[in-house]
This record gives sequence, structure tokens and C-alpha cells, in this order.
Amino acid sequence: MAELINPNPIIHERKAHLRSKPVTRAEVVGAGTDEEREPIDVLEIFEHIRDINDPEHPYTLEQLNVVSEEHIIVDDAKGRVSVRFTPTVAHCSMATLIGLCLRVKLLRCLPPRFKVDVQLTAGSHSSEAAVNKQLADKERVAAALENPNLLGMVNKCLQGPAGEAGGALAMAP
Repeated sequence: MAELINPNPIIHERKAHLRSKPVTRAEVVGAGTDEEREPIDVLEIFEHIRDINDPEHPYTLEQLNVVSEEHIIVDDAKGRVSVRFTPTVAHCSMATLIGLCLRVKLLRCLPPRFKVDVQLTAGSHSSEAAVNKQLADKERVAAALENPNLLGMVNKCLQGPAGEAGGALAMAP
């Protein structure tokens, strides 16, 4: 077995989540039109990404505190989602894979009108600029997802806890 990058990660309790408040009819974007819909918010984005499996440990990104609601920004009106994530160690060699998993999960779950930005939390990684550059490059992301081994790793991480099939279809962005 390969040596673990972080052999003793801190495990956090999974939070119970309920919508912060019910969405009222006045808050529904496009009320009175054919495009009535509930706006996408931070909680919805967090619910999509919290159960992504860590590629190294049998825990979710939420349990390892790699993702949190505080590092998500959503602008539903402009169709933008920004997620910052924090690896468990500053030299994590899985950071790019984790970022790729976050991007793929959101691209699969969100309407195509959304632009998704995934980056490391500032100061959280020794190769922050290089990882962020890779995650922002659409051509590199597309090329990575054409690699069957890498796509298999991403799909495995996206299965969720105990092998749930939460977005494990082989879909490219």
C-alpha cells in the first residue's frame, strides 16, 4: 500500500442541514413567467459537494473540512458559483484531483447557465498558483476527463458515502 499523504487527518462531524429559511414566492426568480424557479444558494451548492469522497481516505470532503459553506459564493442572477477548498495538508498531491471532482460534480448538477470557479483557499497549499491555473484551464480539465483512469478516479470520489450513486455517470463538462 502506498504511503498516505496525511496518515492522521482530523475528522469532523457531519452537519445536519435544513434550508435556512423557506423560499417565498416573492423570492422565486421569474415569478409570474414561464421560468419560475427557486434560486440556487450556498446551501444547495454545499449539499451537492459535501459528500464527495476524499481520494485518499474513507471520509467525505465535509468530514475532512476540505469544503465548507463559508467558502462558497453564489450569484444566481449572474449564473456564477465560486468554491474554495482547503486540503488537509499544504503539500497535498491530491489537490488537483479534489478540485477536478468539485468542478465535475457541480457541472453535472447545475444548469448549464452557471459558470463554475474552483480554487484552493488562499495560502492553503504549497503549489497554490499552479493548481489553481490547472483547475481554471477548460482545455486541461476536458483533457483530464478524456483519460479513462482519471475519469474513473473522479467517478469513484463522486459516488458519495458508502458507494451511493450520486453523480457517477461518465459525463464530460
